[in-house]
Amino acid sequence: MRTEFTGIPGSPAAPEVAVVVDVMRAFTVAAWAFRRGAERIVLAATQEEALELKARHPGWLAFQDGPPVPGFDLANSPARLRALDVRGRTVVQKTTAGTVGALAVADAGLLLCASFVVARATAQVLRRVRPETVTFVVTGDCGRAEEDLACARYIADRVRGDVVDPGPYLDRARHSEAAARLTDGVRRGWAGVHAEDVGMCLEADAFPFAMAAGRADGHLVLRPVDPTAPEPVNAPPARPPA
Repeated sequence: MRTEFTGIPGSPAAPEVAVVVDVMRAFTVAAWAFRRGAERIVLAATQEEALELKARHPGWLAFQDGPPVPGFDLANSPARLRALDVRGRTVVQKTTAGTVGALAVADAGLLLCASFVVARATAQVLRRVRPETVTFVVTGDCGRAEEDLACARYIADRVRGDVVDPGPYLDRARHSEAAARLTDGVRRGWAGVHAEDVGMCLEADAFPFAMAAGRADGHLVLRPVDPTAPEPVNAPPARPPA
């Protein structure tokens, strides 16, 4: 399996398999939403689209990053998510990195969204599908975010060998600019940031599911998938063993 690491493409692209990584905090929040019982997550291109979808569908929730915005239910904090009842709900999510990255490769043959908490399950899907090439979309800092690169490389290394110590990868992420910025935000009392967010983003392999996105009803929809089940959403045919 060849691996490519790139930032968010400037024009639409359709790789065979794309893994879009956003550790702090979009796809950690998404994973926690599924862990707490959310049914699906609709990835929105703009805040206006997210609020319009929420208005058209009573009972849907809307998440965004940055400071709290009127009309949204959560400011992209995994720790603050614990105060919300998301069981059986549809969530609309709009962020400046993770959702943008996923929408940029929405037509990939298989599109997975990932963070450390679902890294092992994501690698399991990739081992089963056996693609020739996997494109890791590193969403933070124009493709240079240390926490996203560390997570992407951890997933890639877990595909090649299931027993991999997450410690060095987590340490790299712990010392990233994004982690420092969130920690500083807690000290400064920024709204929408919680003191436990960084720690929750740095829990490796916490959940047994991966997250796959596919087109549905004109939207890009993210769902949890069992890595041991039949082919996930939009999966390309598996390659025969060498």
